[in-house]
Amino acid sequence: MIRLVLTAALTLSSLSFAHAQNYHNVDCEGRYPHHLQGICVDPEAVYWSFTTQLVKTTLDGKLLMKVPVANHHGDLCHHAGKLYVAVNLGKFNDPAGNADSWVYVYDAATLQEVARHATPQVFHGAGGIGWRDGRFYVVGGLPADIEENYVYEYDPDFKFLHKHVIPSGQTHLGIQTATFAHDRWWFGCYGSPQVLLVTDADFRLLGRHLLDVSLGIEGLPDGRLLAASGSCQPGSGCVGSARIMLPDAATGLQPVSPRP
Repeated sequence: MIRLVLTAALTLSSLSFAHAQNYHNVDCEGRYPHHLQGICVDPEAVYWSFTTQLVKTTLDGKLLMKVPVANHHGDLCHHAGKLYVAVNLGKFNDPAGNADSWVYVYDAATLQEVARHATPQVFHGAGGIGWRDGRFYVVGGLPADIEENYVYEYDPDFKFLHKHVIPSGQTHLGIQTATFAHDRWWFGCYGSPQVLLVTDADFRLLGRHLLDVSLGIEGLPDGRLLAASGSCQPGSGCVGSARIMLPDAATGLQPVSPRP
């Protein structure tokens, strides 16, 4: 296994919590017809994408609002008061590229849809999205015989700029979730077991860890990260939760003990 090399500035002991927001481990109120696909936050809310339901809760997980959305809404990110969600209306992981990839945009205050942007370059189906330094980065599906992953870079108006290649080896169904934190990308992938990929800002692979953040990963403003998990029960629906994590040299991320 490739091991993630972290500088002293990223160790648990050196992270500053002087400006910590009120983020903590959280359970999303309610049950939903399909499983969790991703999470993001702003200073007052957590946003959850449950495939066909877009959900907004307080930081404590209390339901504020939910709206039905097209199947398949995937991972999402928050930027400048809006939610950007990776959406595929076609086939995922198809070698022939029969996806129908989009980014849907919602007002974070109301969850009202405000725009749609076609992203046809995401050949195997848009499934995740992140924001960094004035650019959006979309990730998605992957056929079983491809030994690398792809990241598609767009400007703020979703003009396509570049296709990046990650020499990751095969990950089951591609990259599902993405966030940029600590000067690196964190990518959650399905699998058995699930895989966390870590790259630098230029998508050079730094680590591949057996860790599940495939249902959501979000960098927080105080240096911590929020990693999502969830489960589904026949007849009762699907639930989601998230827990605070910190970078770890051996495992990629480690959970943080709740504050007293």
